[in-house]
Amino acid sequence: MTVSATADPPSRAPHQRQAILGQLPRITRADGSPIRVLLVDDEPALTNLLKMALHYEGWEIEVAHDGAGAIAKYEEFSPDLLVLDIMLPDIGGLEILRRIRESQGYTPTLLLTARDSVTDRVTGLTAGADDYLTKPFSLEELVARLRGLLRRSHAMASPEDEVLKVGDLVLDGASRVVTRGGEEIALTVTEFELLRYLMRNPKRAIPRAEILDRVWNYSFGGRSSVVDLYISYLRRKIDTDREPMIHTVRGVGYLLRPAT
Repeated sequence: MTVSATADPPSRAPHQRQAILGQLPRITRADGSPIRVLLVDDEPALTNLLKMALHYEGWEIEVAHDGAGAIAKYEEFSPDLLVLDIMLPDIGGLEILRRIRESQGYTPTLLLTARDSVTDRVTGLTAGADDYLTKPFSLEELVARLRGLLRRSHAMASPEDEVLKVGDLVLDGASRVVTRGGEEIALTVTEFELLRYLMRNPKRAIPRAEILDRVWNYSFGGRSSVVDLYISYLRRKIDTDREPMIHTVRGVGYLLRPAT
């Protein structure tokens, strides 16, 4: 089922939608309560459809149609996930994301955008978003993306005792702290999970398709460029002004090894 900001609601019967959207195992918060999602978009028809789809997952949904309302509801609702349209009538989505990151900390965020240029995607992800969807999109894909974010998020993951070390790079799974040479490195949840997978497989050339499957849990529409994009983010944080550890294996994917 594909929806857009201007499309009329599809004619598919509600029970058919539920059969499609509610068929995966339920995900809850660590205490068993429903996942909380804040939807921010200025199109009521679209937010109504999204709210319906996420209710089939058993999640608790709040909606805001402008930036001021989004910030207020974020503070009141303390969501586990944020679905945020870039284009809003008062405060832009990227500015909302910046304010939330600065004042409230981290919440896994999926950006909705009507623009599909590489520049727009890079701008959104660089601003701190974890994923993006271009309108029009399917409700099923939206749910899959959000479930993937939850699997990768600290809020949903039980504490792990895993500590990974590759050279002077250390990843602590329990505290979710990454250091190189003793210097702490701040990573988003997706960057953290990507680095964790690389560190679990040191000195091995890992295909892009495998990274997509293991880190993102879906094929991302066959566009492996998202892997390249996040690798570039990791390199900027891990390798800048240091001996490089992340290497491109032409025709295959990426390899992480200790600095020589």
